[in-house]
Amino acid sequence: MLNGEIVDNSIPPVIMHLDMDAFYASVEVLDNPDLAGKCLVVGGRSRRGVVAAASYEARRYGIHSAMPMFQAQKRCADLVVVPPRRKRYQAVSRQVMGLIREISPLVEQVSIDEAYVDISGCQRLHGPPSVLARDLKARIKAVTHLTCSIGIAPNKFLAKIASDMEKPDGITLIPAETVPDFIHSLPIEKVPGVGKRARGVLHEMGIRALGDIIQYPEATLHRRLGKFGRRLIQLARGIESAPVTPQTPVKSISGEETLEVDTRNKRKLQGYLMRHAEEVGHRLRQKNMKARTVTIKIKHSDFKQITRSRTLKEATDASEIIYREAGKLLARYRLTKPVRLIGMGVTSLIKKSAPVQLELFDSGENRSDPWSQVDHVLDAITDKFGKGSIRKAGLEDDAV
Repeated sequence: MLNGEIVDNSIPPVIMHLDMDAFYASVEVLDNPDLAGKCLVVGGRSRRGVVAAASYEARRYGIHSAMPMFQAQKRCADLVVVPPRRKRYQAVSRQVMGLIREISPLVEQVSIDEAYVDISGCQRLHGPPSVLARDLKARIKAVTHLTCSIGIAPNKFLAKIASDMEKPDGITLIPAETVPDFIHSLPIEKVPGVGKRARGVLHEMGIRALGDIIQYPEATLHRRLGKFGRRLIQLARGIESAPVTPQTPVKSISGEETLEVDTRNKRKLQGYLMRHAEEVGHRLRQKNMKARTVTIKIKHSDFKQITRSRTLKEATDASEIIYREAGKLLARYRLTKPVRLIGMGVTSLIKKSAPVQLELFDSGENRSDPWSQVDHVLDAITDKFGKGSIRKAGLEDDAV
């Protein structure tokens, strides 16, 4: 049973994975055609910035997301760096996801630019999977002027691998009857979750393809790779039972920043926490949620990372309260080494009750959470006049 409806288990599962091609970079080229064909990355410009996205031209130099910007600049002398524009990417993402939901209500958006879609039984309405994929790509291109790649398979695991096989602007279909042969020859490094360490262990064992996994006892794989070893056995047998789950609930909201210069100055670190608290609180209020647990994250100059958390008696969406609690956690922490990254986040999220229209000048009838009321007024001003149009005094540039 799914959402109160009886599911016909006789319909073979058909899962589609859609991934926008070099999404951030493609949006930047769309908005500025002069960037077309250039070695382009989206990310922070500082010496400690990282690559958020890379154009296919940049990828030919070995540049990829999460790479330190200074390394990317070394690889391509003509590298063009563009700062990210999250709101623009979100707007385009909403257009894409809206088009996807027109073909099936079972859409699981896993990031701003990719989603799984359960298209089992959709053939009567949209034709065979390959036709459906081609038509969807055409609609996305017509509306957004961007391309995407699509993988179609009997489960999510294989659909994701398929979407990466014909990038950019491709369609890859893995029919159910071809799954055993596909798995048998699939390079082990193509399996999601197989990172550098796992790949080294598997290569040590003589495992080069996913199909090689079944030659080993489960106990051996579990001893060498833990729980992931058991998952590899399931995948090698073509078993992936994870369903497409629409509207995955938000479990946390956070923000962090790598500092341009390492510091032990707690006043400066408090300034960064205030900025993150403003952003986290704003996102909580946008989602009509409150949080009970506040956490700070600190990474030292030697890359050692620590977290500290505090759970509040009452959930809040007030940036000031979030900042104060984060500030207390920082104040109690003894800094023995310089800090290179600081961040904060909130968890234990709950939905708020029905929203109440707030007045700019409170009548005094609702004083239970005055900071939250102030934030809602600031949100309204920001939404109308843009980010940065109004700021708290502690967020002045010299504070950080």
